Amino acid sequence: MNRRDFIARSASAVAALAAPCPLARAVAGDAQAGYVTIGGAGSLPSVPPYFPGLGYEISSVATHGLLSPANTAYVELVRRLGTQGVIRVGGNTADYAGYSAVATAVSSPYGTTVNDALLKDLGGFLEATEWKLIWALNLGSGTEKEAVAEAKAVTAIAGERLLAFEIGNEPDLFSHEKHRQPGYGYESWLADYRRYKIALRAQLPGIPFAGPDVAGKTDWVTRFAADEGKDIVLLTHHYYREGQNPGSTIEKLLGTDPKLQPQLDQLRAASGSSGVPYRICEVNSFSGGGRPGVSDTMAGALWALDYLYTLAYNGCSGVNMETGVNQLGFISSYSPIGEDAQGHSIARPEYYGLLAFNFAHGQMLEVSVDTNSPMIKAYATTPADRTLQLTLINKGKTASVLHVDTGGVSNSPAKATRLLAPGVDASTGITLGGAEVSAAGLWKPMKSQTVPLQKGKMIIEMPAASAAMVEMVRA
Repeated sequence: MNRRDFIARSASAVAALAAPCPLARAVAGDAQAGYVTIGGAGSLPSVPPYFPGLGYEISSVATHGLLSPANTAYVELVRRLGTQGVIRVGGNTADYAGYSAVATAVSSPYGTTVNDALLKDLGGFLEATEWKLIWALNLGSGTEKEAVAEAKAVTAIAGERLLAFEIGNEPDLFSHEKHRQPGYGYESWLADYRRYKIALRAQLPGIPFAGPDVAGKTDWVTRFAADEGKDIVLLTHHYYREGQNPGSTIEKLLGTDPKLQPQLDQLRAASGSSGVPYRICEVNSFSGGGRPGVSDTMAGALWALDYLYTLAYNGCSGVNMETGVNQLGFISSYSPIGEDAQGHSIARPEYYGLLAFNFAHGQMLEVSVDTNSPMIKAYATTPADRTLQLTLINKGKTASVLHVDTGGVSNSPAKATRLLAPGVDASTGITLGGAEVSAAGLWKPMKSQTVPLQKGKMIIEMPAASAAMVEMVRA
């Protein structure tokens, strides 16, 4: 599209703005222009059911009262992220953990014990949230007999909410974790997996499995899809931008990860060839608990929102964002749900990015973005009720004014709900729709911005380090 024509035809939309709002005045001046065009669906997928998810170390489950229906604020925080979602229990601690029906519960990086009381609470938590469950069994230091006993107990409390069992967590790192001898590879793990599967199916016929749950060796997923694709419900993989270190900066987190798209291309190909959906079942910004001052800021929220859309557009069936106590025994900087000084659960910065993704529903649409900055991202979805949802993300340091061609929506004004913060490095003061998430886990947008539309076109200001969820009525 000719930019000059676009600007000329959009001028009346600008004139229709009554008086400049404070937001518009804030971005005026050095703001850079950008152009966004919404196209059709093409061959893009819809946002899958049960796409949202949270991931927990098994040591978190062993924390008494955390994943319990009695923890009403926590239940509300989880449900707020989606009416359908998936809890994944695993992590590095899973391969050091054990189950005993009546033993004292222990939460420890290298010796967690879960019992029936904790599992009963987890079952009630699943019912209260209406989410499903993926559970990782101990392959690292466990036995088939122990896995069978644990799987029986988990199956009993999860019932129809059991999505799958995984056998081992990150088996491609088993040599590094000292679970196996150097040289342990895919063939050795597949033999272990099948040995466990036979023992488990003998006692629990028909239980569902997922795998290979790798940290980084995506070729294992391709091979596993070919070897076990007819007998699994999910292909699973993990993702972190990198291990946290002094170089794990906001700029790196919000910039392009060159390894991500090739990885997603491989996963999508494995899923397509086998007919088995893939899920990123453990993910967050930087491994090892995240980078303080980066993962726990507005940058983490913007990264999460962009990442979720990236996965959805690449045909992923869902994602489990790591939260809570990590494999090192402390609550991660990246945790979407943290604790305040009194030990109460609170929504932390990344939570707001996950919450903003809730605006995505239905069929995904093609969107083209023409700007001088790779930090401007745009995604669009349309449910069956004739609405169109456009999400705009400005991960950059400079404000932008975006000229949007909506592709034929009506002239009814659009409504923009803003994700804002005092700055990209802010850890507090983050709002969605002008509101924070309350101590009880409640959120209700307090304000939105009306954006005029004329002939399907609009102009919208985007402050630095912000996002806008824009809802329109289709013609």
